[in-house]
Amino acid sequence: GSPCFSLCASCLCGSASCLLSSCCPSTYNSTISRLAFSFLLLLGTLVSIIMILPGMEENLKKIPGFCVGGSHISGHVNCDIIVGYKSVYRMCFAMACFFFLFSIIMIRVRSSKDPRASIQNGFWFFKFLALVGLTVGAFFIPDGTFTTVWYYFGVVGSFIFIIIQLILLVDFAHSWNQSWLEKAENGNPKCWFAALLSFTFIHYALAFTAVVLFYVFYTQPDDCTEHKVFISLNLLFCIVVSVVSVLPKVQEAQPTSGLLQASLISLYTMYLTWSAMTNNPNKKCNPSLLSLVQPSSPTPPPLNPTSAPGNVQWWDAQSIVGLLIFLFCTLYASIRSSNNSQVNKLMQTEEGQGLTADTEVSVGEDGVRRAVDNEEEGVTYSYSFFHFSLFLASLYIMMTLTNWYKPDTDYETMQTAMPAVWVKICSSWLGLALYLWTLVAPLVLPDRDFN
Repeated sequence: GSPCFSLCASCLCGSASCLLSSCCPSTYNSTISRLAFSFLLLLGTLVSIIMILPGMEENLKKIPGFCVGGSHISGHVNCDIIVGYKSVYRMCFAMACFFFLFSIIMIRVRSSKDPRASIQNGFWFFKFLALVGLTVGAFFIPDGTFTTVWYYFGVVGSFIFIIIQLILLVDFAHSWNQSWLEKAENGNPKCWFAALLSFTFIHYALAFTAVVLFYVFYTQPDDCTEHKVFISLNLLFCIVVSVVSVLPKVQEAQPTSGLLQASLISLYTMYLTWSAMTNNPNKKCNPSLLSLVQPSSPTPPPLNPTSAPGNVQWWDAQSIVGLLIFLFCTLYASIRSSNNSQVNKLMQTEEGQGLTADTEVSVGEDGVRRAVDNEEEGVTYSYSFFHFSLFLASLYIMMTLTNWYKPDTDYETMQTAMPAVWVKICSSWLGLALYLWTLVAPLVLPDRDFN
């Protein structure tokens, strides 16, 4: 009796009553709901990007209390810079609160029979209104210590999300390698093996090129010891995991492991190394340091760190790459269908579920095909963990768009600090350790089933 369209996959939904309910069965909901929540996150990210576009500061300064005292705060930082920074923090604060609230609400939802499952898979109009309301409210938060405290929340959350990104990349590489190996067995083996070899070579070539560029641009003969250590250690660690991935015993335990995964992880590790070095406050070791940062030297800082208000720009090359990786991982997390049991345990999903999984369909008496609820016995992914991942993603976006910079307590200078460097470097090490564990776990714990 519902006025929904015949196919729930096409009904978002066909009427207002359908939109505000959960008429659509869970086969549709389990994937589309993830895509819809991811869309809300991406929409918030787009709004945050718009807020720091050159020229937007004139509109943001009209928000009450954002630029009290004129165009300069304490005579140093241009208000054109700080309003974009504070706007991104408030937008991402609203998104983080939204997804954290859903993470709490969805704890221990076991099947679609739970009344909370209808909240997860429906009521999209009200969800959107709630996010808009949180966003409006966030812009009325007084400054005080909000920015400083939320900065440290962002640092911790971003650290965890970087690890999640690496887990998703490991899962993607495993699925990619397995798919092409199966095609090689069923089709032209020379063609598919050549393709695998080509991509593996490209990944390693890019990673090696990055190492060379790092030594050239981010080190000095008599300085930048930390950078030399970071580059050398990560290069060594990438070699180690690459060698381990092709050891005979590892290949015997996990036939689908190989250099394709190791090459992709190596390339991602080099990105994290680059991202970490771009946050080093030592300009001598960091030629890509944005002009927003006041130079720490005996020379008094310039009153206006940018040439003109219209030229204020927060992001650089590594931030753009970070956003692209984030977009890929967010989309992949929404549609992933993995047979890697270790990754599924880490990501709280069931084997083989996602957009690519087969969808059960029944034909009604009227001849209309309808999706079947396949979550009556159990959900295909952890609702709570999914929202918690989006909560962490909101914090990661906040830190990425603002280049991990923070103002001092008086908003007199914009600073990038070594803690941001160590967060990214440590996350790269922990990520490599997790990938290494996925390779050696069947050998270390032979009594456990990892297949």
